[in-house]
Amino acid sequence: MLLFLGRRLLIIIPVVLVVTFLVFTLIALAPGDAATQLAGDTATKEQVAAIRSELHLDRPFLEQYWDWVSHAAQGDFGDSYVTKEPVVDSILDAAPVTLSLGLVSLVMAVGMGVALGTVGALRPRGIVDRGVTALSSVMLAVPAFWLALVLVLLFAVQNPIFPSIGYAPLLQDGPYEWLRHLILPSFALAVSGAATIALQLKAALVAEDGSDYLLAARAKGLTRNTLLFKHSFKNAAVPVVTILGFRVATLLGGTIIIETIFVLPGLGLLAQQAALQQDVPMLLGIVTFSAVFILVINVLVDASYGYLNPKLRV
Repeated sequence: MLLFLGRRLLIIIPVVLVVTFLVFTLIALAPGDAATQLAGDTATKEQVAAIRSELHLDRPFLEQYWDWVSHAAQGDFGDSYVTKEPVVDSILDAAPVTLSLGLVSLVMAVGMGVALGTVGALRPRGIVDRGVTALSSVMLAVPAFWLALVLVLLFAVQNPIFPSIGYAPLLQDGPYEWLRHLILPSFALAVSGAATIALQLKAALVAEDGSDYLLAARAKGLTRNTLLFKHSFKNAAVPVVTILGFRVATLLGGTIIIETIFVLPGLGLLAQQAALQQDVPMLLGIVTFSAVFILVINVLVDASYGYLNPKLRV
C-alpha cells in the first residue's frame, strides 16, 4: 500500500507540469497581453514595450515557461502583475475562504446524500425510493448559480436570516459568524453533490442486498436495519468515496461563480480577476495549488479503498 501511494504521489509532478503548461499556452494564445492591460488605453507603444520588457513578456514562449517552472520548483511563484504582491501570499490569504466553503458544502452534501440514499434503499422500488429518485433528479437539474440567487432573495433580502455577501474569518469572528456566512453559498454548492451521492449510495446498497454474505446474515435472523447499517454500508461506501473525490474538483470549479455572487474573497474570485487582467503568475499559482490539492485528495481516496475493502489492500 505504501509503495502504491508513493507511486501515486510521484504522478502529481508530471500532471502538474502538463496542467500548468496547457494554462500557460492558453494564456499566450489569448488576444492581448498583460502589458497592454497594465499600460492602459492612453499608453504609447514605447510604454507598452517597456512594461513588456520589465515583465519579461518579450522572451520566447518556452523560455518564459521554463523560467516560471524553475522558480516555482523552489516555492517562488513570482509577483502579481497587478498588485505587485507575492502570489504565494495572495493564495494563502484566499485559500482559507475557498477551503472553508468547500468543507462546509462537502459536509452538507454528504449529510443530505447519505440520508436520502439510505432512506431510499430501505424499501427498494417503493414510494419512498421513487420519491428519493425524483427529488435527486430535480436537485441535479437545478443550476448552482440560480439556486444561490434564490437563496439570497429568500433568506437574505426578504427574510434577513443569513448575510448575503462577505466572509467572516473563523479565528477573528468565531465559529458562529463563520458558519452563518457560509450557510447559503455552501448549500447552493452542496445540492447537486448530495443528489449524486444519494443516487450512487442507494444503487450500491440495493446491489449489496442480494449478495451471499447478506443472505447468510439474514438467515441468522438479523433485522433489515442491522443488515443495512452494519454489513452493507461499508461495502457500498466504495463508489460513494469515489464520487466524493470527483466532487472536490467540481466544488473548486463551482466556487468561481458562487464566490462572485456572495462576494467571498476566495480562490475562485481571485482566479476570475486574474483571468480578466491576464495576470499570468497569479493564474498559474492558483492552477498549481488547485491541481496539487485535487491530486492529493484523489490519492487519499485511493488509500481509503484499502480500509473499506480489505481485498484491495494487496
